[in-house]
Amino acid sequence: MLNDDLDNSQSIAPAGIAFSQACENNKQPILEVLQQELQGSIHVLEVGSGTGQHSVYFAPRLTHLTWQTSDMLANHATINAWHAAYPAPNLYAPLTFDVSCDSVPMKNAVDIPYDAVFTANTLHIMSWSLVAKLFQLVGDMLPLNGKFIVYGPFNENGSYSSASNRQFDHSLRQRDANSGIRHLEDVINLANTHHLMLSKRYEMPSNNQILVFEKLY
Repeated sequence: MLNDDLDNSQSIAPAGIAFSQACENNKQPILEVLQQELQGSIHVLEVGSGTGQHSVYFAPRLTHLTWQTSDMLANHATINAWHAAYPAPNLYAPLTFDVSCDSVPMKNAVDIPYDAVFTANTLHIMSWSLVAKLFQLVGDMLPLNGKFIVYGPFNENGSYSSASNRQFDHSLRQRDANSGIRHLEDVINLANTHHLMLSKRYEMPSNNQILVFEKLY
């Protein structure tokens, strides 16, 4: 199946390959934000590409830029399968990136420095120490005015934004005590220590948000 019909928003998973309903549900609202925020970007690194569903939807609709996927090696086969089913000329095969032991993967197919980083639903599945390392790596790597765009659920003013987020947080912590929904204020303070300032915030469906950080100095 090729990406020859961009009006067809329903993705069909390759046979036997993982499918994320959450990606299917949120891809269009996220795309609408990316179309605004990445107008001036050239080369985007996606951290934690997961199944690859977001990448095959975003890349052919953001033709002015190149989209570089990345994830732990264990997820590459799934990402590559989605890429094979929905190819795009500006979409690149995943690079290996494990925040716990790696620097940002700079070797890429087009050999162009990244001027934006996107990640979705990753901060709450990592320990806080790894969240801190991710922001440090991104802050060090991005050029002046580069953007770090983060999608996911966040707590605010010490409270959950919804009953569903409370339940989700509890399930995360039962699986891994170091994971959990992050507090918006903590994430913003962390970003600031790495020269990343919150420039825009979008309320998204299902009690999620997009935070847009820009490297200002």
